[in-house]
Amino acid sequence: MKAVFKVLALIFTAWFVYSIVVQANDVDPMLWYVIYGVAALASILFLVDKLPYLAAVVLFVAYIVGTLVFWPEKFEGITIGEGDIKNIEEGREALGLAITAVILLIYALRLKATKK
Repeated sequence: MKAVFKVLALIFTAWFVYSIVVQANDVDPMLWYVIYGVAALASILFLVDKLPYLAAVVLFVAYIVGTLVFWPEKFEGITIGEGDIKNIEEGREALGLAITAVILLIYALRLKATKK
């Protein structure tokens, strides 16, 4: 079972690094570099068994709060052309944060389960 979580952490480390790279054309890339950089670092720490349980929980909460902050007033999907571009962009950002929060929750739950 440990190998499954290691593979998951490796996959999401790569996904978070990819997310950093594609932010270069965003209007506020530095914010997203930090957001996904912290998630990539957490994944790497989880991968090498150095992520503290409390850090995973705090990051999970922070990314949930970020999801709520970035959630658009009117969710219109994530595909350009289906609605107001501002709502689409905010929807994409919020969903990225929500996915990251779920991964951090998985890390936290795994860390708690292995502490017993």
